[in-house]
Amino acid sequence: MSHNLLKGKKGIIFGALDSNSIAWKTAERVHEEGGEFVLTNAPVAMRMGQINELAEKTGSQIIPADATSEDDLKNLVEQSMEILGGKIDFVLHSIGMSINVRKGKHYTDQNYAWTQKGTDVSAMSFHKVMQTLYKADAMNEWGSIVALTYMAAQRVFPDYNDMADNKAYLESIARSFGYFFGRDKKVRVNTISQSPTPTTAGSGVKGFDGFISYAEKMSPLGNATAMDCANYTVTLFSDLTKRVTLQNLYNDGGFSNMGVSDAVMSTFMGEE
Repeated sequence: MSHNLLKGKKGIIFGALDSNSIAWKTAERVHEEGGEFVLTNAPVAMRMGQINELAEKTGSQIIPADATSEDDLKNLVEQSMEILGGKIDFVLHSIGMSINVRKGKHYTDQNYAWTQKGTDVSAMSFHKVMQTLYKADAMNEWGSIVALTYMAAQRVFPDYNDMADNKAYLESIARSFGYFFGRDKKVRVNTISQSPTPTTAGSGVKGFDGFISYAEKMSPLGNATAMDCANYTVTLFSDLTKRVTLQNLYNDGGFSNMGVSDAVMSTFMGEE
């Protein structure tokens, strides 16, 4: 159901890979709520995914960009403003990658070149995106920037590996840059800490099915879906949340405030 929450608003959505991805669901919901946007992803990711299908469905244009490249980001912002006819109201950063995870390197046996690449893609890219927008004065006042994160930034999930460090860094960047963006441009910056979600990227983490099952048993409302996250993101892009900023917002069915649940205890006690 559409409420026209984003009518007249324009933005950039990073990271839509396929129909399972949160960025894809968010693009669909933004379109339904009247928003217009440019889609972007790294060229290699675009070859893997079906982003053209999403662009056609939402009437959007695609601009390939490597989010670790300042030149690519500058071109992306300039072209987006031309296509959309002015400044930008919202940005979704839905980017994450760990070569150590992909290659099965344990956290205690990192390939540091891979670690650095993962940090650049998963976290530093968020700073680069915001710095590019900030320097270009590309955001409208009361605009909204959102990045996606995960609970492993605060708590230990051993197999999440160096992605946990990347997400902690991402959240810190959101707070630090969010201060300057709010003070100088009246733009808000937040992160959404989402339940483990069966996306193409997430499924690469060892034991990911276990993450999902455990979180489902721990959370009083159960795990939040990709569509739940898309809906939450829409509210953060809308004018209903104009003074919510510098926050790490949990969309996790209550998991983040749980110590233990009856369902988990029953499992440990051999009752299931």
